[in-house]
Amino acid sequence: MKNHSLLLVAALALLPVPALADGPVKQTAAEALAAKAADRAEILAMAGNYKVRFDMQETTPWVAGYTPLERKISGGNEVVRVIEDSPDHIALQHLLVVEHDGKTHVIKHWRQDWDYQPARVLVYAGQGKWVWETVPERMRAGRWSQTVYQVDDSPRYAGWGQFETQAGVRRWRSNWTWRPLARRDAVRHPVYDRYYSINRHQPTPTGWIHWQDNTKMALRDGKPVPIVQESVLNTYERFDGYDVKAAEDYWTKTKDYWAAVRAAWTRIADTKGGIAIPEEAETGTVISARLLAIADDIQAGKITTAAGSAEAQALIDGRTAPIG
Repeated sequence: MKNHSLLLVAALALLPVPALADGPVKQTAAEALAAKAADRAEILAMAGNYKVRFDMQETTPWVAGYTPLERKISGGNEVVRVIEDSPDHIALQHLLVVEHDGKTHVIKHWRQDWDYQPARVLVYAGQGKWVWETVPERMRAGRWSQTVYQVDDSPRYAGWGQFETQAGVRRWRSNWTWRPLARRDAVRHPVYDRYYSINRHQPTPTGWIHWQDNTKMALRDGKPVPIVQESVLNTYERFDGYDVKAAEDYWTKTKDYWAAVRAAWTRIADTKGGIAIPEEAETGTVISARLLAIADDIQAGKITTAAGSAEAQALIDGRTAPIG
């Protein structure tokens, strides 16, 4: 029996030590400076030209009688560019490049903003509403927030976390975050109406991955109830065998307009205590389609950047409401 116990202890010693719950990041000033530089390099390295693979699969049902959707795999070509860069803030804009009927089309895609040691983040709070949430003071040091924006630069979700290396792999992992339905789900009008998620970003030898662990939730008697688990893996592989110049041209002609749109959303969030705006399944916010159409008109030379920016700001002012 004694020998058996000794063998058991020896065997347990070989097992990996379980990761403890996240706590405050403790670093010396020099360590913090070096870590921040490494973190910034990882974020900036996500910029580039890519072939993207989107792999989505509902896995485990959490309620009886629900049948998970079949796995869906899609992809495309995506240009990612740094559009804002300061010591504590980086913004990356994604642009899809699509070939259809012999023509190249550029679709403004999502945006991700990274902020170092944030005091607050703009989080999803239910249908058509995003509110400011304070990051616990003891959890700010050494961490970054990531805020993801929709195609019209309205918010989608936000989380905070730290870059770390585990098993030789570097990654950033978020806290648990609430998220609105993606269009792929929203247009089906499913039984769930929001996600509760953790997402992470990790560099790979040929690009990077964005992995999402989504619990799809529904409100029942005013309380969120889990319906099904979903795994999403978006893989970005460096690739420039497509019309990258089309994306560059689009952004050159519309970047000042989109800067004005971003500024308008920021002003609303700061002055109205967050953002409240009606949404629809097909487009996201009710003004999304028009905001994108204005950018197309500016690119085509049909209207000026000033005129388009003024219309966009009026739309944002007119359709948003104070947070109640």
